[in-house]
Amino acid sequence: MDKEEFKKQNRYIYEKVSTYADEVLNGIDPQKTQISFQLEKLKPMMETLAIELETTVEDIFIRYMDHASVVSVGEEKKFQSTMGNMNSYGDYMEFEKF
Repeated sequence: MDKEEFKKQNRYIYEKVSTYADEVLNGIDPQKTQISFQLEKLKPMMETLAIELETTVEDIFIRYMDHASVVSVGEEKKFQSTMGNMNSYGDYMEFEKF
């Protein structure tokens, strides 16, 4: 599998698990819910993907988390670009110079 296909497959994993998580974890506060509980709820989808992609559940989990990190960084960059060129303390006066 080439690099582009691997990235495409990671996006697929991320989208499937995220959609499933929206269904089964709907209404819970992830900050107040144990990770083990959340993972147990996501396990059926990860098992399905592991069978479909002929890999392990552990591999699906790692690839999901890796792609979630990529998405998170992208969202942060997008957020930062909408905020202008503020310094690390969020000083709006620094922004006003532009």
